[in-house]
Amino acid sequence: MQIKFGTDGWRGVIAREFTFDNLSLVAQATMDWMTREGLAEQGLVVGYDRRFLSPDFARRVAEVAAGNGIKTLLCDDVVPTPAVSWAVKQQGAGAGVMITASHNPPIYNGFKVKEGYGGSARPVTTGLLEQIVAYNQANNRLIRAVPFDEASRQGLIVSFDATSGYLSQLGLYVDVERIKQAGITAIADPMYGAGSGFFARLLGLEEIHNEPNPSFGGRPPEPISEHLHELCALLKSGRYRVGLALDGDADRIGAVDEQGEFFSSHGIFALLLKHLVERKGRTGGVVKTVSTTRLVDCLAAKYDLPLYETPIGFKHICELMLEQQILMGGEESGGLGVVGHIPERDGILMGLLLMETIAVTGKGLREQLDEVMAECGRLYYRRIDTRIGADEKACLLERLQHEPPSVIAGRTVSSTNFSDGFKFLFDNGDWLLIRPSGTEPVLRLYSEAREAEMVETLLRSARQLAGI
Repeated sequence: MQIKFGTDGWRGVIAREFTFDNLSLVAQATMDWMTREGLAEQGLVVGYDRRFLSPDFARRVAEVAAGNGIKTLLCDDVVPTPAVSWAVKQQGAGAGVMITASHNPPIYNGFKVKEGYGGSARPVTTGLLEQIVAYNQANNRLIRAVPFDEASRQGLIVSFDATSGYLSQLGLYVDVERIKQAGITAIADPMYGAGSGFFARLLGLEEIHNEPNPSFGGRPPEPISEHLHELCALLKSGRYRVGLALDGDADRIGAVDEQGEFFSSHGIFALLLKHLVERKGRTGGVVKTVSTTRLVDCLAAKYDLPLYETPIGFKHICELMLEQQILMGGEESGGLGVVGHIPERDGILMGLLLMETIAVTGKGLREQLDEVMAECGRLYYRRIDTRIGADEKACLLERLQHEPPSVIAGRTVSSTNFSDGFKFLFDNGDWLLIRPSGTEPVLRLYSEAREAEMVETLLRSARQLAGI
């Protein structure tokens, strides 16, 4: 089969695409890349999440690394992806591999590559990995591996604690003591994922859904409104002031506000950008992906900060963080990264920073966001995900590419952005985005507008355009 890397890594359905044989192919290509780039001597960090067979898949990657003479620091327990990324940087490793399918449904697993700077592999790197896999397959490249026990005896695989160093870094970035002293009643939902226990250890927060459960309670471990009903109910009870949620590998953040309402990543991005500039004195450029709110544009203009817009996928944000002085970058999916850490999404750090905003201002998330919207104007946003077949998707993309509509919902399209999907913008700033998922057979429809009714109107029009 053809191995393709999506927005962040290679993913597939367990036992269908994501098999030990295919994993070995990708692992061998990764070791070939490390050897070619002169990174092999620096070693490899390998981590894994709570998904079905993740520890076994991680051991197999370590075996292939050992077969290629590359020493592996294999995490001694389940870890969040940002902890692996931090370990790569902290240990001076040549690269890292995280076995995770992030927020995808339970039947998926995946393979994320982290480069030596402690962030997502750049597009040029994932492109090279795809080429090496294809070349190796065509030429029957031998998978070089050493059995786990033998490699461990030889010192080629070493058990490693990635958690302690990561926790220390978080403690340096956020004023944990001030948060504790503020006495904020909060609860966390790690969604059965790799971030379980971290908010409890750092802040003493209560947690729900923190036990191992490879089926993730029968739902994708993605911290969006339809998956956080229990957390919302707990906030509506009045017992808590804020709820924090993480995805399956804890590199994405979601939240519930003081009213018990889902608090989207758009609001999180806006509040943290304001916090970093106004209260922590940070500066630099701001990066957002094509599906992210215009509130970010407003704040960047207010603070006179350069604004960049990229395709979806944190690897694009990461590239800019390496090339430019970037203060903050983020995606609609809840992946946010900040200056002074690593060029990587980190849901746990973002959750801590949200708590810090409450501790410093004394105001809840919704109250803080209302203040931002009072400055920028109120915006409404919604995303719809719907399954789509390969043939339907190909037909739709062909039609939008060659015959894009100039009028949608009776409104004239003022400009377009087809860098990632098909984004249609209108003269007052309202917009509509039609984009196929990079990791699932799903079509995503996004809209943001000044009026809630217009969001629904644009989304209906998008469904009509897609024929769904």
